[in-house]
Amino acid sequence: MNVKLNDNVLVITGKYKGKQGKVLKCDPKTHRVIVEGVNMVFKHEKARKANETSKIVNEESYIDVSNVMVVCPACNKPTRVYHAVIDGKKVRIHGGKDGCGKPLDTAANLKKGKKAAPVQEEEAPKKRTRKRSQKAAETQEENKD
Repeated sequence: MNVKLNDNVLVITGKYKGKQGKVLKCDPKTHRVIVEGVNMVFKHEKARKANETSKIVNEESYIDVSNVMVVCPACNKPTRVYHAVIDGKKVRIHGGKDGCGKPLDTAANLKKGKKAAPVQEEEAPKKRTRKRSQKAAETQEENKD
């Protein structure tokens, strides 16, 4: 799937054609995405507790990923997603004959792929001793003095 979470996409077919929104959720197994403000449906929620009331909620539903196109953040045009290797990383770019060639991934998304700095090892915890044995060791030290 070429669409990722928090991508800005344009709906190209269906009832919501021409509407833009942010991707809220992706499901790669079924090739579906939830886009903000697109494919609104009514859900009936039953009251689960005594003090709650039943209600009808209007929320987004899944839309097929083939019905959306990623919008390039640099030139604000819908684009097909092309892949290129930049600095040893596979990056999504705005390509094709009308493409600006700039990466679609933000700097924050690119940094996620980098390896994290090595974690400093913590000092080993001090050996725990029982109070009786600790007192006995202290009394032996006092007797030696």
